[in-house]
Amino acid sequence: METVVWSRPENERAGTPLLVMMHGYGTDESRMVKLFEHLPAEFTCAALRAPMVIGDDFGWFLLDYFLTNDFADVISAANKVSSWINSVKGQHSSVSLLGYSQGMAMASTLLRLHPHDFRAVVGLSGFVLDNDLLALSESLDTRPPFFWGRDKADLVINGDATAHTEDWLHAHTQLTARTYPGMGHAMSKTEMVDVSAFLRHYVLRS
Repeated sequence: METVVWSRPENERAGTPLLVMMHGYGTDESRMVKLFEHLPAEFTCAALRAPMVIGDDFGWFLLDYFLTNDFADVISAANKVSSWINSVKGQHSSVSLLGYSQGMAMASTLLRLHPHDFRAVVGLSGFVLDNDLLALSESLDTRPPFFWGRDKADLVINGDATAHTEDWLHAHTQLTARTYPGMGHAMSKTEMVDVSAFLRHYVLRS
């Protein structure tokens, strides 16, 4: 990855759990950097910038309102993130993922492709890709811990995508699902309290 913002300097990262953070479509890593102060201090957080230029911002793959996607673009982005994770994970005690909006699609895709590489996954106001090729390639033989936070009135993630996401998460993960009325397509401090508790339980205590 060309641009990564870390929550701590390199000489303080060894042996810490790594939380890889992926932003949404049409924004950048600064959206995730703002969350650093609200997450457990024991983690090293790394906010990645997506590789695809979207106007003045960035995205992981092209997307429209119906959340249709090109499978090749998705796999290309996932492989870039996976390669970067492999280059740094040796100095960390574990790796977990956090994705917002389209970043949740990336986080869940990485989990589907590499189910044993991640201690826990957090998805915020996002979705799981409904893709037949991806479904054929996934091999989850355990149920990894997954936190899904959203507002039921979020108008950005359409109803079909939400229904598929709910079905997939219930079928394949150890799901912690929370809703936050009035939050919209966003993230909130209240949600971060729950995310932090989830990470402490499934990563720091395990």
